[in-house]
Amino acid sequence: MTHPTPLRRAQRIRGNFLRNRMAVLSLIVLILLVLTALAGQHLLALLDLDGFETDLFNLKGPPDPGHPLGTDELGRDVLARLILGSQASLTVGLITALTAAILGSIIGICAGYFGGWLDSLLMRLTDGVIALPLLPLLIVLSALDFNKIGLGAFTDGSGLMRLVMIISLVAWPTVARLVRAETLSLKQREFVVAARAQGATPFAIMRRHIFPNVQASIVIATTLSIGNIILLESVLSFLGLGIRPPTPSWGTMLTNAQDYIWDSPNLALWPGLAIFVTVIAFNFLGDGLQDALDPKQHRR
Repeated sequence: MTHPTPLRRAQRIRGNFLRNRMAVLSLIVLILLVLTALAGQHLLALLDLDGFETDLFNLKGPPDPGHPLGTDELGRDVLARLILGSQASLTVGLITALTAAILGSIIGICAGYFGGWLDSLLMRLTDGVIALPLLPLLIVLSALDFNKIGLGAFTDGSGLMRLVMIISLVAWPTVARLVRAETLSLKQREFVVAARAQGATPFAIMRRHIFPNVQASIVIATTLSIGNIILLESVLSFLGLGIRPPTPSWGTMLTNAQDYIWDSPNLALWPGLAIFVTVIAFNFLGDGLQDALDPKQHRR
């Protein structure tokens, strides 16, 4: 039986992914969102919008040529704050997912390869984190004063990095368990046994043979987790425990809009819609990558 070359495998993955129209559409939407966030300041300058300037004579104003989506309860431009809010929400989602993926990969590979007492210890730790009630735990952690426990250097005025640290502490177990399961299978394969017989060190084997073969699963799990992390950030910001004002985020915009939901529902509509579209897009993208990278899918 012949194995496909890397080029043919890449072509097969690309073809499988492109056949999934929802995944392709989601990728396009996410690319536009990321580009909007990256070019936020330039885009606002081009549109002549300001997300911080207040206009007390135009509170909760309707859409007009100067304010395409209207103004909020303080007369600030809603579109500008949506663009600025995408920077905070996407930054938290992407950095937290990457941090959790790195931590979970290290724990999963070490547990699966070494086994024994280390595997038992790490997996009991993983099970313990999974068993904890997620939202109450995040609320308690968010209420901690990082300056009093010696972690003030890792925080910033907006609370963004603080939020990344908090959510990362509970976001890694899914990746860890997935990577551990694949490592347990891979370490029995012929190429790993041969490398061990040739005197390769455990860390060399994990770096050269185990990790490259679990990358696809890590990418899929990370992509699927970004949407959940953005939701968690929005919930914490909605409760007043996330991104601190005046830095806008979609969650804080929802918090500010809750008192005006009946007379100005558009103030909650736009950030809610942004969160919904982003989370759905990441989930569809993750499903598309899972189908494309699975060798059992679309086999010919």
